[in-house]
Amino acid sequence: MKLTVIETGLVPPALRDQFPDYPAMFRQMFTAADPALTFDTVSVVRGEALPAPASLDAVLYTGSPAGVYEDHPWIAPLMAFARAAAAARTPQVGICFGHQLMGEALGGKVVKSEKGWGVGRHTYDVLECPAWSGAPCPATLSIAASHQDQVVVKPPSARVLAASAFTPFAGLEYDGFPAVSFQCHPEFSPEYSAALYGARRGVSLTDAEADAAIASLDAGLDRERLAAWLAGFLRSTAPA
Repeated sequence: MKLTVIETGLVPPALRDQFPDYPAMFRQMFTAADPALTFDTVSVVRGEALPAPASLDAVLYTGSPAGVYEDHPWIAPLMAFARAAAAARTPQVGICFGHQLMGEALGGKVVKSEKGWGVGRHTYDVLECPAWSGAPCPATLSIAASHQDQVVVKPPSARVLAASAFTPFAGLEYDGFPAVSFQCHPEFSPEYSAALYGARRGVSLTDAEADAAIASLDAGLDRERLAAWLAGFLRSTAPA
């Protein structure tokens, strides 16, 4: 299976010498979880054209500093693409902005949350473990987060897989077509997460908020487990 990664955001300039771009982070994450996967990248944020969804094996939407409600020229076409992918039953995975994009495009609502920034290690209650997630089913998942926007109304076809008090719709799976999304960032290593929070110090985060977010990473992350879930989802959608 070839996973087409739709790049919707760029690593901050100050961090580009130290860390790979977001598609490369996903390639690293999925290669460890399923070496059989291959990859392609379409960078809508760099102006590349979207392919026909029905021509793809599967698609993943990355994170982005953009909001789905903002007037970037690539957002409306990408929302139409997500709806067309659902109609074509092309498997879709959304992470952070991608989670929000799918939520908004497929009938939900996304806003800039009055709760403010969600950063650091967030722990989500696992409400449902689909068959593709494998066993055993964990009670919680702890993953790095970095978002202010949230899905506040879930699409009618979506079921909640994971939730927290801060993020009630943290993980969604869709009925009727193959699609799953998560608000958190399993592709972020602890090192990148810490650097990202540090880069936001004095910009969008106070010193205390940045320090707390960085310190929270020491408790450990369930990145590999969620990566294995997503790889299992993709395998479950492959033709027999």
